[in-house]
Amino acid sequence: MSFRPFLAAAVLILPLTAMAESPNIVPGQWQFTSTTSVKGDVPIPDQTESHQECIVQGDLDDADFQFLEVEEGCELLEHNVSEDGVDYQMVCHAEGGEANIDGRMDFLGEHVEGNVNIDTESPMGKMRLETTIEGERIGDC
Repeated sequence: MSFRPFLAAAVLILPLTAMAESPNIVPGQWQFTSTTSVKGDVPIPDQTESHQECIVQGDLDDADFQFLEVEEGCELLEHNVSEDGVDYQMVCHAEGGEANIDGRMDFLGEHVEGNVNIDTESPMGKMRLETTIEGERIGDC
């Protein structure tokens, strides 16, 4: 079972469409870094990924703006969105396996931080992927 779709779905933030106010995120050029640790019987080294993204106020005000596309095979079970952050749970099914995902992201103006935990059963046994996410505004777009 491939974990890449689960990880891609999980390390990003949920749609912000339920928000009455814009998220507490300052528009500009952002650097996002996520580090994933795998807990289980098979030793797998930590993986760190980074990317940059330009976020403008129009994006934040747009009811359709989102940081996450729910991947095929995934179902959003619960999400609570506020100006200051988002909590969510989802389940994903792929190649005969299931992954349960719990995430939290805090919006802190020019900084965001959060974590995502993925519990899954794989041919290698039970595994837990723990991802920490940090983002910071690094300047204007």
